[in-house]
Amino acid sequence: MNETPTTGAPARDALARRTVLVATGATAATLAVGAALSGAPAARTTDTAHTAPVAAAAVCTLTREMTEGPYYLDGQYVRSDITEGKAGFPLKLTLTVVDDDTCATISNALVEIWHCDALGEYSGYVGNNGHTEPDDGTFLRGGVLTNSAGVAGITTVYPGWYVGRCVHIHVKVHVGVTLTSDGSFTGGTELHTGQLFFDEKITAKVGALSPYSANKVTRTTLAQDGIYDDGGAASGLLTLTALGSSPSAGYTGTLTLGVER
Repeated sequence: MNETPTTGAPARDALARRTVLVATGATAATLAVGAALSGAPAARTTDTAHTAPVAAAAVCTLTREMTEGPYYLDGQYVRSDITEGKAGFPLKLTLTVVDDDTCATISNALVEIWHCDALGEYSGYVGNNGHTEPDDGTFLRGGVLTNSAGVAGITTVYPGWYVGRCVHIHVKVHVGVTLTSDGSFTGGTELHTGQLFFDEKITAKVGALSPYSANKVTRTTLAQDGIYDDGGAASGLLTLTALGSSPSAGYTGTLTLGVER
């Protein structure tokens, strides 16, 4: 499944690997009750930044993977802050990785993300959305290893949009990687390729403000998008929480990613 870089129009294909996204928040608490009845491990929390509770769910909801798209670049930095000074509203992601068979958390998994900036441009491909700006090939790209509770905390900015796609973030989960002296990684096994999505009401508020309002490309909504399948958390829809009274203060975004090892 590929996104066409020249038009942004997505195409679908079958993906064989099974992946799950376990519900978070109140749903996770409900699932934890079932886990206790079945003898599953108790819920855990992490003691590091981007803290979020992890549900030990007896049942995981299976979902398909999503397209990598045309804008992936190998060899990105392992780092918790990928903003590089790019304009945009703060977004603090808390992504928890679990095993889809046991729902046990997975530590030392590299969670890698990449996405466009407020003007819809990807580093390494600046100009594809009609804007001119400096391009170092690394902004809004990178990843971090999950901690002992399976949590990856990444700081970025709320993404913009480009032709044919709703607002989204691409994500991969790798295990067994080797960190390199230049701050990147090599090797390992890729367990999951997916996308993270955003609530339409929040995106509309963000998009009306600078610097997002400078992006004159018509925004594709979740309902219009050819990849998001209206599956909610099961399809990567983030739980967003405002960091202040204005959209410019930013948001936290949480989701539990279940992967097949």
